[in-house]
Formats: sequence, structure tokens, C-alpha cells
Amino acid sequence: MVFLKSPDGGWGWVIVLVSFFTQFFCYGSPLAVGVLYLEWLDTFGEGKGKTAWIGSLANGVGLLASPVCSACVSSFGARPVTIFSGFMVAGGLMMSSFAPNIYFLFFSYGIIVGLGCGLLYTATVTITCQYFDKRRGLALGLISTGSSVGLFIYAALQRELIELYGLDGCLLIVGALSLNILACGSLMRPLELSDSPLPEKSCLEKVPDQYLIYHEKENVEENTSILEKDYNEEKCVNLSSRECKQDSILNPNGLISIHAKETDTYKQKVVEQTYFCKQLAKKKWQLYLNYWEETLFLFKNKVFLSLFIAILLFDIGGFPPSLLMEDVARSSNISEEEYVMPLISIIGIMTAIGKLVLGVLADFKWINTLYLYVITLIMTGVALVAIPFAKSYIILAILSGILGFLTGNWSIFPYVTTKTVGIEKLAHAYGVLMFFAGLGNSLGPPIVGWFYDWTQTYDIAFCFSGLCVLLGGLLLLVAALPCWDNCNNKSAKPPPNTYSYTVASSV
Repeated sequence: MVFLKSPDGGWGWVIVLVSFFTQFFCYGSPLAVGVLYLEWLDTFGEGKGKTAWIGSLANGVGLLASPVCSACVSSFGARPVTIFSGFMVAGGLMMSSFAPNIYFLFFSYGIIVGLGCGLLYTATVTITCQYFDKRRGLALGLISTGSSVGLFIYAALQRELIELYGLDGCLLIVGALSLNILACGSLMRPLELSDSPLPEKSCLEKVPDQYLIYHEKENVEENTSILEKDYNEEKCVNLSSRECKQDSILNPNGLISIHAKETDTYKQKVVEQTYFCKQLAKKKWQLYLNYWEETLFLFKNKVFLSLFIAILLFDIGGFPPSLLMEDVARSSNISEEEYVMPLISIIGIMTAIGKLVLGVLADFKWINTLYLYVITLIMTGVALVAIPFAKSYIILAILSGILGFLTGNWSIFPYVTTKTVGIEKLAHAYGVLMFFAGLGNSLGPPIVGWFYDWTQTYDIAFCFSGLCVLLGGLLLLVAALPCWDNCNNKSAKPPPNTYSYTVASSV
């Protein structure tokens, strides 16, 4: 399909607005799940590690299923996927209000809501990229802040709804709010198809398939013999036994002369279709082989390998604060009267600011985005290690703001990936990295919760989280040092016993 040129405005700004609110409504509750986490701990009485799986699945499943989400949007379009996913998110939240146990929440809140969020994220990003070309960075930056603003508002909203209507009433109301995604999806008008016809294949491109169909003698003979056998059997079933005997007497090969032409045409079509299926299977298999070869080639790049380890460790260690910070405050015996606003709300608003500020810094030519990303990782690790020493609301609020701002490094991660592998391999590399980011999101909070269940304190848990992020940042820093490029340049020089020749100019 050939779409019209991206308008870079017009209805595109409506797309940005509805995509912003789509991410606001779908990610508001999953990102602010820390408020619900406390209620689930009190309601079901399970361990913190097991209970943390609910929020980690809701935020990690969408990333883990990103290839499936991309395929759905490519096949059906952004509008149908958004409307269908709106029903998924709203239904999952409402189902969670009737959860009899924590295992039901794994499915209703963790998998259904998480998968719906993944589909909605892919749909909003895809249709925004279709409508914008020159202003694509600005448009994507605006819609990405929807999730952060949703985290800021939903943290306070869910706390208030729980006090007024209880946990079940809160989930029902939040689920009803998510139905607004349907209205947003209905406004996602796809770009019209261009009137210009698709480029027609040249004669040279058309010849090989037809040529191979009629010149692979072994395949044709094999398929024809099988076809004749099946055709005779099918005919004998349809005709009476008497007619079959008569046909076999009249024609030893079982073919009636009247239907000979029809049979040949039928055989030819089946042979062509059989060969086409074989060639399609070969091409698909070759695509899979090429994909894995390209993936292995990516991991031969030491910077990409370090980036892969860094993003995995960052999500294992950096994601738990947004889920567990409220419980950290409760474990530190901080009274609710000291609360000016929920700690998760502080993380949310600072994440939105961090995305914008770091995104602007990444546009400066004199700033190396890879080193900027490394700095955010190292500072995140230090802030995580400092959490066990925070015993007051003010210090926890400051650390929450710092962690929220640094988590905004998601806005520069595509820049870092592009700088590492190049624009040609960006889609492949980014998909691989997002899969393992989802794995880190899913594993991080349960690991921290298990540490608490084991030690009855968050001190060792957040020291472990901080060390994970620090290790990833330092490993990426070492791999990105320019000294490696100098070593590669020296090794690439020709040995002393070789000579280079230049062509002399003719005088």
C-alpha cells in the first residue's frame, strides 16, 4: 500500500492529542500500581515478591510481546487495534475488581492489561509516525509524556478512590475511565491511499517464476504422478462403481478423453500452486535465517552487547522504585500526615520533565548521547543505593524526583541505539533491546520483593538494584571509550611488508 505524504500538521495534531490521552488512560493505572500494591498486600496477605508480579507483568508483557503488537498494527491498522485494546484494558481493570486471589490478578491485571497497553503503545507510535516526518521527534515526545502525566495523576486519583469506594470500587472506576480510549481510537483516521499506481514488475522479474515452474522436471513429474493418483481416486468415489469400471475399460490410465483438457488444466494449476508454496516456504525460512544471522552480527558489536546488558540491568534495578516506593515509605514508619503528595506522583511528573530535558540535550551536536545515557545510568545507580539511608519523607521525595528525572532517559534511548548500530539496523536492534527491557521490567520488582521477604528490610534489595544499574553503566562506559577505536584503527593498518600503490597521473 502507498500512503499519501505525511502532512506534518493538520489532522496530525489531532492524532497527537488523542495518542497523548490514549497513553494517559492506558498507562496511568499500571505505572501507578504502587498504590494498588499496598492494598493487595493487605487484602491477600501474600509475600511482597509474589505480589510484585502483578505490576511487573502489567509493565513488562507489552514489551515482551512487541513483535506480536507490531504485527497486529501492521495487519489491521491503528484504529481497530486501539478500539479493541481499549476494551482489553478496561475489561482487565474491571475484572480485577472481582479477583478472588492473587493468581487471578496475574491474568486480569498483569497479562490482559499489560498486553492491551503494549498494543496501544505500538498503535499510537505507528500512526503518529505516519502523520509526521519533519516534526516526528516533537510529536513522539509529546505523546510519550502522556504516560508520565498519567502516572502523576493516577497515583493521587487511585489513593483517593480507594479511601472513598475501596479497592474494588477504585478498579471499576479506573476501568470505566479507560473506556475513553475507544473515543480516542475512533479519531485515529488513517492516511488515505495514494492514487498513484504501484510500480509494475519488469519483465525480467516476472520471467524466473514461470520459467522455473515449467523447467523443474523432477518436481513437475512428481506432482503430476501424485495428482493423477488422487484424481482417479476422487473420481471413483464420486462416480458409481459401475461407471468406474466402464471408465477403466475404456481408458487404461483412468482418464476420460472428454475431460482430458480439464484435467490437464487442473493438474497444471495444482503443480504451479505446489511449487509456489514450496518457494514461499523457502523464502520464509531464508528470512528467518537472515534475521538470526543479523542478530548474531549485532551482538558482535561490543557497544551493542554492552548496551544490551545495560538496558537489562537498568530495568531490573531501575523499575522497582516506581512500584515499591510507597511501601518503602511505609516500611520506614513515615506517617501519612507528612505526605505532601504521593512519592509515585513525584516520580511521574519528574519523568515527564526528564524526557523533555534529556530529549532537548540530545539534539545538541556537541553532546554525545551515548555518554549522556551512561551518566544517567551511573547517577540512577547512586540514587538507588542511597534509598536505604533515607528515613524521612523529604529525603525520599528528593530521591524519587531524581530517579524520575533520570528515568526520562527512555527518550534518548532510540538516539543511543541509532548511534550504536546505524539507522539501517535501528528497527531490528531496537526490537531486540525492547524485548529484554520487558524481561527486566518483569523480573525487577519480584526480585526486590523476594529480598525483602528474605531479609525483612529493603536495604539489601535496593543496594542490589543500585549495583545492577551501576554495573551496566560502567560496562557501557568502558565499551564506548574511544581508545577501542584507536586500537581497531591500528590493527586495520597494513603490515610493514605490504606496499600500497597509487596510479600515476599521465602527463
